[in-house]
Amino acid sequence: MNVTFLTTGTICCDRSSFRSDICIMKGDVRTLSVSSSIFLHGATGPRGHLTGIIDDDDNEGKEEHVIQHEKIRPYTRKWEPEVMDTITELDFIVKRKDFGVRRSCDVVHNVPAVFFSTAGYTGNLFHEFNDGILPLYITSQHLNKKVVFVILEYHNWWITKYRDILSQLSDFPVIDFNGDKRIHCFPEAIVGLRIHDDLTIDSSLMENNKTLGDFRDLLDRAYWPRIRGLLKEEEREAQLNVAKSTFSPSSRTKRKAVKKPKLVIISRKGSRAISNEDKLVKMAKSIGFSVEVLKPVRTTELAKVYKVLNSSDVMVGVHGAALTHFLFMRPGSVFIQVIPIGTDWAAETYYAEPSRMLGLRYIGYKILPKESSLYDDYDKNDPILSDPSSLNKKGWEFTKKIYLDRQIVRLNLGRFRKRLLRAYNYSIARKNKLRHHQLQ
Repeated sequence: MNVTFLTTGTICCDRSSFRSDICIMKGDVRTLSVSSSIFLHGATGPRGHLTGIIDDDDNEGKEEHVIQHEKIRPYTRKWEPEVMDTITELDFIVKRKDFGVRRSCDVVHNVPAVFFSTAGYTGNLFHEFNDGILPLYITSQHLNKKVVFVILEYHNWWITKYRDILSQLSDFPVIDFNGDKRIHCFPEAIVGLRIHDDLTIDSSLMENNKTLGDFRDLLDRAYWPRIRGLLKEEEREAQLNVAKSTFSPSSRTKRKAVKKPKLVIISRKGSRAISNEDKLVKMAKSIGFSVEVLKPVRTTELAKVYKVLNSSDVMVGVHGAALTHFLFMRPGSVFIQVIPIGTDWAAETYYAEPSRMLGLRYIGYKILPKESSLYDDYDKNDPILSDPSSLNKKGWEFTKKIYLDRQIVRLNLGRFRKRLLRAYNYSIARKNKLRHHQLQ
């Protein structure tokens, strides 16, 4: 849907996707948040806007004055009615060009607006990126930051968490649609977000063939100013530590350790945690890795997580929302996903395929029944262990209840060691190759 060919004073909606609806309005666009409405007037004044808009309770708001009326819930889980019912429904109304107007604009914007919701599954990292941030990039990047984001179900914590990314997509302050009762006027509005697939960008659908790699470049630009500050803090702290101690053999060992391939373990608590994580760390170190255990929570500053993973060679984690952090890894790095029983499809769809698209070296580790806590709870011939697909066919609720919420992983370290050795050898070869190029 190309807005360039959209006639001024009209709405064009694309409802063909099962994931989301999107509508574009061009002309004299005006918000009226008290009625969850956006009005579009057919005629424009000298500056591109009429002198005001009708109060929606006024008699002149009768149906005979309406040329077109559309409704949309601007969230990207269209196929899930229970979730979509929690999203504010917006009314788009096109008025006749000779329609009398009464209320003036409180704020006039000279750039387009993109309307979307941060409700739904917001609070889960996978959904925050998959349902919100990536679709926002897909929808708005072609506007080159000359766009205003108007958010329904606005959350201050979400704005704080994603401020760095938002600043790379827009030069303007975000508007709280429900909280800001002023009438905002725009020359154009995009309502709803485009989404291609799970954590995926289809370059054939993007202007200038943008890819998931381009999105990661944006993350680089978003987080590096903060990372530089963090690095300076660490450098100052290191200098203080050096001043307090002599240059000992142990400090020389630390300097050498920096050159080791860095492995980051995404740690979980509760369901799908690795019960023998401590032994995993020891084994990884014995192989030759420098190991860091990362325990991100919802309030963890994303720039700090980005700093850790951007400098890593390998990331290991059990299937779950925290693996969305693979987006923070450099192309060419290794991503090892531990796949609990009954999560094969989700592991492949949500993380394996997108990570390959980003250019990561993906390794899947599908656990055996004996590596699952479910082995202690069920007979080995029970379909839960012997035929997980039959349970998955019963629906997401069964998958979640049994395989996602009630399963602990106990790695067979001898078996898993083979994956780590593969990742280690690959990382060493890659480091040597990069060093060779630098010396030439």
